[in-house]
Amino acid sequence: MTALAIHQLAKSFGGLHVTRGVDLEVAPGERRLIIGPNGAGKTTLFNLITGEIKPDAGSVALFGQELTRLPSRRRAHMGLSRTYQIITLFPKDTLLRNVTLSLLGLSHLRWNPLLRLDRQRSLIAQAEAALARVGLGHLAHRPLAETSYGERRRVEIAMALAQNPRVLLLDEPFAGLSVDERRDVKTLLFAIPRDVTIVMIEHDMDVALDFAERITVMHFGEIVVEGTRAEVVADPRTKEIYLGE
Repeated sequence: MTALAIHQLAKSFGGLHVTRGVDLEVAPGERRLIIGPNGAGKTTLFNLITGEIKPDAGSVALFGQELTRLPSRRRAHMGLSRTYQIITLFPKDTLLRNVTLSLLGLSHLRWNPLLRLDRQRSLIAQAEAALARVGLGHLAHRPLAETSYGERRRVEIAMALAQNPRVLLLDEPFAGLSVDERRDVKTLLFAIPRDVTIVMIEHDMDVALDFAERITVMHFGEIVVEGTRAEVVADPRTKEIYLGE
């Protein structure tokens, strides 16, 4: 059984074909890298997988369960989690509250209009554990606005991991990070256990190639190269499309 199976996934905005019949299979526990130039359709592919936009054609399945017609919130309950290219957090709230709010979205408690979040000890304990997992437990009560960009990236990963995903989609987790911050995030990602399948979009090739086991190259909404690290790096189409050679 595949962890993530995508078949003939297509999406257009007007006359612009953003994805064109994409087929992709990711094995359980795999570390898959998706690369390609700007405008290749990588983030749109993630949005289609998570249900944030609807495909014009094709299907998405998670461990054999069809997701294509399910709303985004249902997919999260089934074990699909993601981070975003542009960080989308609450800057005035603490790190702990940001992660707790992400957990609340998966809890039946979200329907209670009188809920006191500060009294939800179980959710708070899970959020504290998630922050500790990414090395930010000591900053749990600090407002997000008073943290570095790299720390915010780790908060977003903590929010995704707190939801106990089966498949984790990472959209450029190293974007904008310093050398030291990239090292910290790299260490964090390598520590994620194999019961979590990871699909990552990334432009930092030095870090990403070291992490990935299989690589998918997209160009103009299509998959043009796919294989192991050695196969993809050696393919002349990769050099032409992505490396500019």
